[in-house]
Amino acid sequence: MHTRHFLQFKDFELPEFEYLFERARVLKAKRARGELYQPLHGKTLAMILEKNSTRTRVSFEAGMNQLGGSAMFLSPRDTQLSRGEPIEDVAQVISRMVDLVMIRTFEQNIIERFAGHSRVPVINGLTNEYHPCQILADIFTYLEHRGSIRGKTVAWVGDSNNVCNSWLQAAKLFDFNFHVACPPGYELEPERGESYASMHLECFADPHEAVSGADLVTTDVWTSMGHEKETEARKRVFANFRVDEEMMALAKPNVLFMHCLPAHRGEEVAAEVIDGPQSVVWDEAENRLHTQKVLMEYLLLGRVKG
Repeated sequence: MHTRHFLQFKDFELPEFEYLFERARVLKAKRARGELYQPLHGKTLAMILEKNSTRTRVSFEAGMNQLGGSAMFLSPRDTQLSRGEPIEDVAQVISRMVDLVMIRTFEQNIIERFAGHSRVPVINGLTNEYHPCQILADIFTYLEHRGSIRGKTVAWVGDSNNVCNSWLQAAKLFDFNFHVACPPGYELEPERGESYASMHLECFADPHEAVSGADLVTTDVWTSMGHEKETEARKRVFANFRVDEEMMALAKPNVLFMHCLPAHRGEEVAAEVIDGPQSVVWDEAENRLHTQKVLMEYLLLGRVKG
């Protein structure tokens, strides 16, 4: 059987995502009923985290345990990666001992090289370029609250980071409009959007124009991991890109607000928005657990009934 990986959002086709979302409803309901479901008994997930995380580690570790398997956390000091052992060698060794690998690292090239030499499925828990698991949870959250996302408008306000890049890939697959508003110097990289039609991608200099008529508004911190030295400079540049009540009022009346967390209230989002009635950030965070459980089940067992 060909080993499947989930390294970018576009690695799966639309029918696969439709199955994953329907299956996520099933597993979420099983957990709500307190029903024991352990199809991955005896399986081991290796979690290689070169970047710190709350939601990624907890959701994968708890999810694997709930599915009956075990999760092994490996920090940089726990492997030879930090001492210069070739990624390809680490991949060949680890993948002979576990059933599934989740990696949270820096350049996308690292995870691509690892997957290229792995005997088992590899999941992207985050890289500098992409964060596909986050968008898996985000779209599932939208489906729960509003139904199909096809033809809707998603507005991204802030830095064109890894989450933004994964939203862009999702726009093409799910056929929705993606509005991106970034300050000068922080725009979407040309190579990210060159193959997208205007029906799926439109870039704005003014965040208020991007949010106008949107069904979903989403953002992220102004300073991502690895750019901490730029924090003060970014605060000045991004000052007009704060998602506040005035900006949200330009969107549709039933608009939702999302944030991948952690959030800095008063910076990229006003407290009145993230803690307000339009916000679904806590459902969004919880859904990392349910969608990633399905993802692990799918990569190891394929389509499952019941």
